Amino acid sequence: MAAQQADLNNLRLAVLIDAENAPRDCLKSVMEELAVYGTPTIKRIYGDWTTPNVSGWKTSLLQNAVTPIQQYSYTHGKNSTDSAMIIDAMDILYGGSVDGFVLVSSDSDFTRLAIRLREAGMYVIGIGERKTPAPFIVACDKFIYIEVIRDRLKSAQTKEQAASADKKPDKAAEKHVEKKSGKKSPSQKRVPDEIVALIADSVADLADEDGFADMSFLGNLIIKKRPDFDPRNFGFTKLSNMMKYLTRFEVDVRMTADPHVKPMYIRDLEA
Repeated sequence: MAAQQADLNNLRLAVLIDAENAPRDCLKSVMEELAVYGTPTIKRIYGDWTTPNVSGWKTSLLQNAVTPIQQYSYTHGKNSTDSAMIIDAMDILYGGSVDGFVLVSSDSDFTRLAIRLREAGMYVIGIGERKTPAPFIVACDKFIYIEVIRDRLKSAQTKEQAASADKKPDKAAEKHVEKKSGKKSPSQKRVPDEIVALIADSVADLADEDGFADMSFLGNLIIKKRPDFDPRNFGFTKLSNMMKYLTRFEVDVRMTADPHVKPMYIRDLEA
């Protein structure tokens, strides 16, 4: 599993963007997000560039070295961009030059493409808005919401502005809130019961005789069950922070011979 996880961090990725169903204000942040998974070796965006509604992409494409692919709308009301993306995806697949695909769109028309790519052994990442239909989401190995990426961008900008203004947070106020609430971050959203149940079921699937599950395996299993799972959806930067926040679960950090390696194990206290 460790080798598999290492491979997932070094994928050669083909990034295919549907210009008509993807926001243009956070393309740079999307590329930064994908750096976690590997290197985008192919970056293409599809649309009818003769129409004014996609002209706003120009600056972002130049800054991120994304190649625009012209696709005329031959028939009014029909989306020919989908066909162009699908044809190119299959050409890239059979070319054998990538390990995975990133499909940036909120359009369910790419559901069958995602399924086909996974059947061929490709790792498929979907990126779209929360309005994305469920069939496309579950057809991907991993699905990331644009809103999460946009929130991270806004947070980074806010921190940068605060740093430039030499503003420091009120630590005393934070400690007061922490003691009052018993939680580590008052800004974190409440985790829905269905997500807590999903985590509990996954812990049970992986638990040893003492009830503990390796958190690295736990994270992988949860994403397999629900591709759109992301701790950032609920205000947490990492799964480990989320697990420490949820009082239902016990977090056990274990020491190893390597002081830099401290595996975490999770147990459901209500099991």
